[in-house]
Amino acid sequence: MNPAPPQIPPSIFPSARQDARVASTPTSTAQTEHSAYALAFQDNEFLLRDDLRPVRFQLELLKAELALGEAGIDSTFVFYGSARIPSPEMVADLLAAASTPETHAVAERLAAKARYYTVAHELALLASAPDADGARSFTVCSGGGPSIMEAANRGAYEAGAPSVGLNIVLPFEQVPNPYLTPGLSFQFHYFALRKMHFLLRAKAVAVFPGGFGTFDEFFELLTLVQTGKVAALPILLYGKEFWGKVVNFEALADEGVIGRGDLDLFHIVETAAEGWAIVKAHYSL
Repeated sequence: MNPAPPQIPPSIFPSARQDARVASTPTSTAQTEHSAYALAFQDNEFLLRDDLRPVRFQLELLKAELALGEAGIDSTFVFYGSARIPSPEMVADLLAAASTPETHAVAERLAAKARYYTVAHELALLASAPDADGARSFTVCSGGGPSIMEAANRGAYEAGAPSVGLNIVLPFEQVPNPYLTPGLSFQFHYFALRKMHFLLRAKAVAVFPGGFGTFDEFFELLTLVQTGKVAALPILLYGKEFWGKVVNFEALADEGVIGRGDLDLFHIVETAAEGWAIVKAHYSL
């Protein structure tokens, strides 16, 4: 028998993992115990210096970028919305926890928005369903937290589809919801990098009632489309009553600070079927 041909190694250099293993020798001296002697990529004190912020930006962009690319995800349906709107199952608990007339009034208003949890869940189910050939046009992507975000990931989970969660480090606890695909659940420190990942693969966006974070994400997206930084895409704005109360879009146009045509950048909708029909029409699905 002829001997097997020699295998040419992919690189003549050891991997970083191998280098790290070699560097962790048990030899202990005054020099090796000092942080200055640690490999740069294993030295947390070095990586957390203010001077290294540009490197941390790059790492935060690259980690999720590589993982999403390796998972074959290139088309996402992004869901924005409040972390405070209860699921229908939690409405009773929310109302029971209100201890004053003021907090009860707020709880009632949040409880009235529980229908949007259901709508987000239904929309995610529609977006995650495979076509006749078994292919999916979109992967659901949310902020990875509770409420509207949970509803979106839950819809994808119940459709048997993977979904993405882009969580953020906050002063209060922010735990990934249980419906996220574990390998597609990421945590960010920088809001800017998180928002970039929301839109790098976005092909459709649904915006539900929300607070400062939702406003930030929604208006930045509108600005990007308005200025031609990103191509036009279906932007579904859920809740005519809510958005009509908190933002006077017509007044912005009347005052001349936006163009009248800018009001066509988004669609005000109420149901999952209505929103899904707009997305299908946009892409001729």
